[in-house]
Amino acid sequence: MTSVPSVGIDCMTAGIHLPQAGPAASGEAMTLAARRAEELGFVDVWVSDHLVVPTGAQYPPSAYVYEPLTALAWVAAATSRVGLGTTVLVLPMRNPLHVAKSIASIDLMSGGRFILGTAAGWLKAEFDAIGVPFDERGPRTDEAIAIMRPVWENDNMTIDFPVHRIHMESIRAKPQPNRRIPIWIGGHADVALRRAIAVGDGWHGAFLTPEETKKRVEILRSGRPEPEYEISMRTRWDPLEDDNDLILAELDHYREIGVTHVVPEPRQRTMNAYLESIEATAELMRRGGVEMTPLGK
Repeated sequence: MTSVPSVGIDCMTAGIHLPQAGPAASGEAMTLAARRAEELGFVDVWVSDHLVVPTGAQYPPSAYVYEPLTALAWVAAATSRVGLGTTVLVLPMRNPLHVAKSIASIDLMSGGRFILGTAAGWLKAEFDAIGVPFDERGPRTDEAIAIMRPVWENDNMTIDFPVHRIHMESIRAKPQPNRRIPIWIGGHADVALRRAIAVGDGWHGAFLTPEETKKRVEILRSGRPEPEYEISMRTRWDPLEDDNDLILAELDHYREIGVTHVVPEPRQRTMNAYLESIEATAELMRRGGVEMTPLGK
């Protein structure tokens, strides 16, 4: 079984966001990008999550977003080693039993490569369109995680979950993953950090500066000092458009404050340019001392 690597606090690895949304997105683009990322030594590849997007929304920049679990199942079949992550799956918008089954299936069929990055969500119009109460997203997130772990690990379950109105009486959910699927909790608010400490195998932030990240890392490490606990940050770095020296300086700063993993997200709008950005990012990560293990080594 292939497993997603763990690293110590003094070590930094990198993933890369796939062309899953916007003008560059397609099945072919995701396949090519994931294979190239694996060849170059990225430890994982990542996709985002929006089921619906309001017209005229300032963010996300595109309503053209492939469904993340479907996208990762597609990518899993085209790769052999690279980890498969969600940045981040909005659990409270979904039935947790359905999600648990989908993730367990992808993890088993991929040889143990799934990383569940998840958070409570922030786009109220999306919750309204789906028919999920926005004000319940925190309790729904907590209970969803509490549902998924037993579904992955236990059998013949008899248990009630009041927020989702789920009643299980001698319920089975096979197949189950044959390892502990890592859950990296996203979100920047205090409640998200508490959730990351309490139930996460890591924390996955997004688009914060090192200065904004530092205090959060201190809080997280005070509750979860173990080296295998990941501190991950998704960034908007694109070496084709950004000052490479500034990227390297920010990378060093993240490392100094205890970030162990970064996920740059290229901003290119064509498949070929996106692939070129992945290549340039890999070279920049190597220059910055990030651990890259090309396929075959």
